[in-house]
Amino acid sequence: MADLPSMDELTRLAPDITYGDRVGPDAGRGQALHLSAVLPALSAALGHPTPTAVHPDPDGLQAALGLPDVRSAVVVVVDGLGYWNLKRRLGHTPYLRSLLSESSNDRPICTCLPSTTTAAMAVFGTGGCPGLTGMAGYTQLNPYTGGLSQLIQFRDAPEPEDLQRQPTVFELLQAQEVRVTSSGLPNFADSGLTRAALRGSDYIGGLTPAQRIAAAAEAAREPGLTYLYIRDVDKTGHADGWEGEQWVASLEKVDGQLALLHRSVPKGTLILIVADHGMVAADPDRRFDLAGHRELQTGIGLVGGEPRQVMLYLDEGVDPQAAAGKWQEELGGNALVRTKAQAIRSGLFGPVDDRVAPIFGDILISCQGGATLVDTRSQSEPATRMPGVHGSQTYLETDIPCLSDLV
Repeated sequence: MADLPSMDELTRLAPDITYGDRVGPDAGRGQALHLSAVLPALSAALGHPTPTAVHPDPDGLQAALGLPDVRSAVVVVVDGLGYWNLKRRLGHTPYLRSLLSESSNDRPICTCLPSTTTAAMAVFGTGGCPGLTGMAGYTQLNPYTGGLSQLIQFRDAPEPEDLQRQPTVFELLQAQEVRVTSSGLPNFADSGLTRAALRGSDYIGGLTPAQRIAAAAEAAREPGLTYLYIRDVDKTGHADGWEGEQWVASLEKVDGQLALLHRSVPKGTLILIVADHGMVAADPDRRFDLAGHRELQTGIGLVGGEPRQVMLYLDEGVDPQAAAGKWQEELGGNALVRTKAQAIRSGLFGPVDDRVAPIFGDILISCQGGATLVDTRSQSEPATRMPGVHGSQTYLETDIPCLSDLV
């Protein structure tokens, strides 16, 4: 493990992530090596190159990700399995370790900011960016009501198809008469998140991991694209942290599931394994609770986002630049504080639609180290003390694996 970056390095804020098709040392973080590029690249590998709003060159993406031409592909999203989380526990994952031994696989790609499931799944599903999908965090402004929406269950949210109006790559492929199949838990088939980010596939529900893997493997016998979602390590990481025995046990189970998928799909199938984000261990001593800071509550109408990537919605008439300066002074090295205007100018959310812009907070706070920012006035105590968290712009949270396995 001596060759791995230290945890201090991995929990520092990484350079900004940008969108596009560029490759090479001058491309910066993201571009062709980004979660948004995965489905467009696979569409080209399947012989049906499908451009998206931020990726006009699917063939170039296929080359950048090193994907072969195939008749059938299975793309797996392992929720919460960051590249560096995996690298630090490789001894427990014989199948994934075998894939990482290939030089073409042993490099991370990037997820989006915020590095959280709701935003990332929309980026993945549409081949787009948060500035176009309108899915900007775990909680965010509902522009119709002025209150907060929660996007995992789409609680108090607009209709999924109204909020997220970009076509999904699944929809675009089905319009070309390409088979697209999703295998997941039955209760996810018509969920708000599926309807928003992953609509357009034929959904097969399975109660057990074995059933879902069998369904994905059976679907892969026909030409086209199959999608499989695995949530185990994220669920365990939030409940118990990612550095303990429980998380390792979940990781071992996931490795076994993926190895079973490898054994079950027909020869010639491409398996591509990615994640939506990584995970950081929260430091209880660096937990900043807004409820205990009356002077900072002034001018704040709503607190959205997640504990690692907070969005502050200001009352009318409050100067965002001045408020951001006050917050930066208070948080110091625990976080980077930016205004919405600064984040949009930097391209952090990709191109931003005028309809979507109000959904982002006026002030955006990206935590580093093990710091979290919570508000116990409106958030439950367990939610503010999760041992495993994500959402910010550190390497540990934004670097994800992209592992190709041609069976």
